[in-house]
Amino acid sequence: MFPSFSDPSSLCRASATPNGYFLLLLIIYVLIINSTACSNGNCQVLESCSSVTDCGPGLYCGNCPAMGKNQPICTRGQATIPTTIINGLPFNKYSWLMTHNAFSIVDAPPLPGVQRITFYNQEDTVTNQLRNGVRGLMLDMYDFENDIWLCHSFRGQCYNFTAFQPAINTLKEVETFLSQNPSEIVTIIIEDYVHTPKGLTNLFTNAGLDKYWFPVSKMPRKGEDWLTVTEMVQENHRLLVFTSIASKEADEGIAYQWRYMVENESGDGGVVRGSCPNRKESQPLNSKSASLFLQNSFPTFPVESDSCKEHSAVLGDLVGTCYKAAGNVMPNFLAVNFYMRSDGDGVFDVLDRMNGQTLCGCSTVTACQAGAPFGTCKNVAVSNTTQTANAFGSFSGSVQLSGSASTIHFPNILYFYLLLFSFLLLQL
Repeated sequence: MFPSFSDPSSLCRASATPNGYFLLLLIIYVLIINSTACSNGNCQVLESCSSVTDCGPGLYCGNCPAMGKNQPICTRGQATIPTTIINGLPFNKYSWLMTHNAFSIVDAPPLPGVQRITFYNQEDTVTNQLRNGVRGLMLDMYDFENDIWLCHSFRGQCYNFTAFQPAINTLKEVETFLSQNPSEIVTIIIEDYVHTPKGLTNLFTNAGLDKYWFPVSKMPRKGEDWLTVTEMVQENHRLLVFTSIASKEADEGIAYQWRYMVENESGDGGVVRGSCPNRKESQPLNSKSASLFLQNSFPTFPVESDSCKEHSAVLGDLVGTCYKAAGNVMPNFLAVNFYMRSDGDGVFDVLDRMNGQTLCGCSTVTACQAGAPFGTCKNVAVSNTTQTANAFGSFSGSVQLSGSASTIHFPNILYFYLLLFSFLLLQL
């Protein structure tokens, strides 16, 4: 029976109970810890969180059960744009994030009355991918319904159950991004199943992207450096497009991919530790006749919940292996599935390290100093990655990652019950 609140002697007896003291101190300690814990957008990468609003710019609240990491932490969801730190170098000196099957988005609506049967590779719109620092898009294009569609299909044929949407819709997203961000450069790699004459030419023209087109005539053919990013911006040649069909270079002026870049094996063959074989269509990775390098780092069958593990320390090891296989040349594009998922820093930290090594000889691009001699690095904290968010605004938080903690909430009423419980303990 609880003592009467009006009986002061009972309060004195309770305060003298050692167990009461211990429990009271424990509760007060918990309250202090929770009251001083980060929240309201103040949490940094790797710090515990309970909702997306706890985390700072460029972060979201997530976890990685595939690695046994169930505690929600603030996780990077946005890339550093390396040209905002070191600008003016040839395009092939930079490393960029590329999304594999950028259009194959979880929860994208299927055709009316059709159950889509295919694999998914990403979780947010192409617009959001670009805002978060993605600068390369892999798109599969097919002839379908008297138009050109994005499909994740097989045998070179698009079906109603593998179709996503007309390609022009996604290309208009790219056009909007380029028009709103006049210093940014985007690369599109097309897995090409379009046989309509001049189909791609008309598609890109109708999407308003022809004005940004990087002409094939200016692409280096013998492994030379590309134009500088400054020159590309000044000339408004800010869209690089590559096709998997060689004849379209002569027919439509669209660059044949493997004439200008080398590429490792895609799927499971490209994610074997200690191995980095070239794709069969590609020249050897250490070829000097191509000056761009695409590294694929995704399994054959994408599993959403496993991708956080794929973007952990193993990703850095795979990049190191491919770097050596290419004759100590850093990949220019790192293609992944579900790019935001990781156990903390993920693909974004790997890219920071790639660009840091290439651009300034530092352990991370955030340590680079514009105009400083190569190898002159700033002192930066390893975990201080929240400040690397790009200039297009912080991560929107609009993507609720399934399996993450972004929907977990601890309401303030919890503190009320803790305080009430501590008060009742005094009455024991």
